[in-house]
Order: sequence, then C-alpha cells, then structure tokens
Amino acid sequence: MIALLALAIWLYLFFLHGNFWVSGPELPPALPAQAPDVDIIIPARDEAATIAPVIASLLAQDYAAAFRVILVDDGSTDGTAALAGTHEKLTILTGAPKPEGWSGKLWALAQGVAASAAPVILFADADIVHDQKHLSALMARLVSPRVDAVSEMVRLNCESFAEHALVPAFVYLFQMLYPFAQVNDPLSPTAAAAGGTILLRREALARIGGIAAIKSTLIDDVALATALKRSGAIFLGHSGLAKSIRPYPDFADIFRMVSRTAFTQLRYSAWILAGTLIGLTLVWLVPVYEVVFGHGWHFLAGLIAFALSMVSYMPTLQRYNRSKFWALALPLIALFYMAATVTSAVTHWRGTGATWKNRAYGPAA
Repeated sequence: MIALLALAIWLYLFFLHGNFWVSGPELPPALPAQAPDVDIIIPARDEAATIAPVIASLLAQDYAAAFRVILVDDGSTDGTAALAGTHEKLTILTGAPKPEGWSGKLWALAQGVAASAAPVILFADADIVHDQKHLSALMARLVSPRVDAVSEMVRLNCESFAEHALVPAFVYLFQMLYPFAQVNDPLSPTAAAAGGTILLRREALARIGGIAAIKSTLIDDVALATALKRSGAIFLGHSGLAKSIRPYPDFADIFRMVSRTAFTQLRYSAWILAGTLIGLTLVWLVPVYEVVFGHGWHFLAGLIAFALSMVSYMPTLQRYNRSKFWALALPLIALFYMAATVTSAVTHWRGTGATWKNRAYGPAA
C-alpha cells in the first residue's frame, strides 16, 4: 500500500497541484501604462563582493519616471557603503542598531521605507544585478492587471558543481511548496514572494501595518506576501531580467543556506518535522526503492511515480540549462535537503537558532 500511496501523491502533485512544475510565468520586457515614482531599497550587510555591480545595474534602469536607490548599510564591516559609490540618485543610510525582536534585514528595510516618499517601493537584495528594462517590466505588471505587489524568483547563480546539483532543485522545490499559479490566484490562500525582488505599493504596505507587522520573521518574503494577499492581489513569477551573483561554490555553503531557516518554515514543530520527513520519504525515496527492489505492481507504481517526478523536474532543468539526467539524482538531492532540515531543527533545539551575517537568531526570535 505504501507504493500505491506514493503513486497517488505523485498523481495529485503532477495533475492537481497548480501545475507547480511549469517553469513560469516570466515577465517580458514591457513599458508600463503608468509610471509612478519609485524608491529602490537595498538592505546590505557585508556585501562588498557584490554591491558595486548591483548598484550600477539599478542606477542604469531605463524608467520613464523618477526613481532613486536607497542603500541601508546594516552595520557592515567590509566597506560595503564605500564600494557602492556615489551618484545623484543614490542615497546611503547608516543603519541604526537593531532593536530587540527585529530581524536584521527587516529592520534595514523599515529604515529605508521611513526615508522613502515614493508611492511605489522596490525591495531588492544586495546580490542581484538587473537588466536596464527590469524596473519597467515589473511596473507594467503592477499596474495591469492591477496588483498590490509583484515578486520574481530571479535566476540564481549556477556555476559550480554543487550549484548544478542543488540550485535548480531549490527553485523546483520552492515551486512545489508555493505553486505560482495558486499564488497568483486571488481565490487561493497560497501566498509567497521571492525576497530578492518585490515591487509593491506603499498604500498596500501601510494597510498591513508596515514592515513592523512582520518584524521578527526570518522567512520575511513569504510573511510579507501572506499579509498583503489578505486584502489584495499579488503576482509571483520567474525573471529573465535579473540574476543573483552570490556564489555557493561548495555543498556546505548551500547546506548552511537551507538549514538557516528550514525549521522556521516548519514553525519549530517537531510534529510538522516528523510529518515532513515522512512525506518526503513517500515522495522521493519510496518510488526509487520500488523501482530497484519492487516486483509486479509495486515496481509499476514506483516506476510511474518516479517517472512523474523526473518529468516534472525537466522544465526547471531546462531553465538552468542543465542536463535532463540530473533528474535521476532527485532522491539524493532530497536526502540532502532532508538532512539540512533535520540539522536546522537540531540547531534550534540546542538553543542556538539561525545564524546569518554574524547575527544569531535564537529560539525566542
């Protein structure tokens, strides 16, 4: 019966789960019907390796209305602010010390919002470079059809062997967790955003109580999208006009990135963790086990389930120009992400919690 259950799960995921495996939608270059002023807010902490090209790409935006870039230097010790350069459209703020109960990124964003006056705000990460048409394309989708926020999963860096193995799967699993079609459906409760690029209306942010409403969250992009969608429509897609230049050269780098917030995603619940591990075992490990060791209908059920998983991964592999044979590695990739999730839980239970940019977010946070 376990083999049949695994097959039933995959039949649901493939045919009824919002077409999560379709690698889209993607916003094309476009000119907006309206072009309100925009403030681009970038929180940055020790981003010396990436900040110069990021700022240059934003200052070069081909946009019909006024815009400026507000860089919030969140206690950097590597000269991030100086490397950002100077420009009439660039404002550099020295961040104030983080108050109790705030995550570092959200505190930096809150300070940027306080210094902003534009009716539309773009939250952008300090490791993402933008095509000069990107801001216009985002705005075109914000105004027609009208939504409160537009977010994109930018193209992640995929150069090292570890990135080849795990980065497309990271995007694929994000799509599985938050099917973009469901996020974009106003009638669906599913909400998500990709924190590297979020264009939103100031009035919508004010309506939810500002950044302070989600001040302690570590998965801040999803929290923001959830709050916004309670009273308005949002859009989530893929980007062909922006890409991350942050490298993850080794498996250990990606492991730390995932384990930082994996248990947070599970709301620090041992029961949800156990259910997640059981679910991942059914989805990723049972099918391949039945293919290798099963007989008769056990083998057939496992084969169909494994085939559906491979086919569903193809569009994401194609987006990242990776060989279709990487789909054969999905069970091993799943084991990697399961191990990172368990490590995240163990770290939390030991009392240390998540650590990012030399800041520890303990269990209380």
